Amino acid sequence: MIAIGEASRLSGVSIETIRYYEREGIISKAGRTSSGRRTYSDAEISELRFIKRCRELGFSINDAVALRQLADAPSDACETVEQLGRKHLLDVQAKLAELRQLEGALAELVENCAKGQSDCPMLDTLRAR
Repeated sequence: MIAIGEASRLSGVSIETIRYYEREGIISKAGRTSSGRRTYSDAEISELRFIKRCRELGFSINDAVALRQLADAPSDACETVEQLGRKHLLDVQAKLAELRQLEGALAELVENCAKGQSDCPMLDTLRAR
């Protein structure tokens, strides 16, 4: 059994996040030593890594939990996993489109700024109603 600090190091998930995941039921409760310290198995560390990878890809906690549950399901889960992945991909593509629009708007505002001017077009635009 592995202590929480080592579980954190091995999984790449912070100790506070591990505690949060446990408190919220995202991962199963850790075993405890006789002195009350949390202990983790290799399987639980793999579970933490799985959730971390999902979060790094931008999946919500709920989707990460669903994916983890599907990973333990029979092979027919692949269709559901694909649907979750495609939905997330569409969300990412929509966010990218929004960020491109934001980039264009900010670039235009910055271009309109002239150094040393007493009036700042960018501030004027931000103050406008």
